[in-house]
Amino acid sequence: MAAAEPETSRETAEAPNSRLVYRQKLATRLTHWLWAFSLFFLLLSGLQIFNAHPALYLGDQSGFEFDNSVLRIGAEDRGGDTVGYTKVLGFQMETTGLLGFSGEPGALQARAFPSWATIPSGRDLASGRVVHFFFAWLFFAALLIWLLASAVNGHLRRDVIPGRADFRQVGRDLADHVRLRFYHRRRYGPLQKFSYALVLLGLFPLMILSGLAMSPGINAAAPFLAEILGGRQTARTLHFLGMVLIVLFFVVHIAMVVAAGPLNEMRSMITGWYRADASDDERPSKREPK
Repeated sequence: MAAAEPETSRETAEAPNSRLVYRQKLATRLTHWLWAFSLFFLLLSGLQIFNAHPALYLGDQSGFEFDNSVLRIGAEDRGGDTVGYTKVLGFQMETTGLLGFSGEPGALQARAFPSWATIPSGRDLASGRVVHFFFAWLFFAALLIWLLASAVNGHLRRDVIPGRADFRQVGRDLADHVRLRFYHRRRYGPLQKFSYALVLLGLFPLMILSGLAMSPGINAAAPFLAEILGGRQTARTLHFLGMVLIVLFFVVHIAMVVAAGPLNEMRSMITGWYRADASDDERPSKREPK
């Protein structure tokens, strides 16, 4: 982690208006790909687990003789035909073929999320839980490594936590993004900092805490955790909502990577080197640690 890197700025003859800079530390790159890998399996195995009881509630109770759900996905009979439905806060819509009742033509089956969206694809709660818990611990380890490394190498302070200047410039940065006007700088822009801080320091810890709050073992050892989150059923709802927000972040993140130049962005996250605008007046030091 302390090995020195070559010079962080290389002027190139073929691109006189840009320069290569060493933008991403090794710890940032490794944990980035660990998160991407883990989140894929966490999402699909999580949907397998959700299918075992496809409803979300608030508080400590899940209603049986009464319906206190805030989200419910299922199937029902309507005049001899089975249809899938999704019910959110009392508003119900038909979602046959996607949610509640899906499958191959002529072989539809009642299940909240379709087989192509779950790991395993069949009904297998036990295997889904094994996969989910394994990658949950891998996800937690990656977050812990990233926090420690980023605090030491300055990435957390420099590139994630917004400063006063970021608050002043966020309006202009938002306007540039709306116009698809991107600047290739060595440091992150205000919107990047705000979004990464929200996800890395907000959503990721929330997913871990809400997941722990649903564990019977953790409930026995630390019953206050579920209460802090509003009850075990609220923790489950927050866990699901956090997953939805992370998926939305991923979609926007990929769209921004494509719009800003996918080859340059991917090179940065694989090798650490990023082609920045030559007009970027921030000059890094000659040598940087990984």
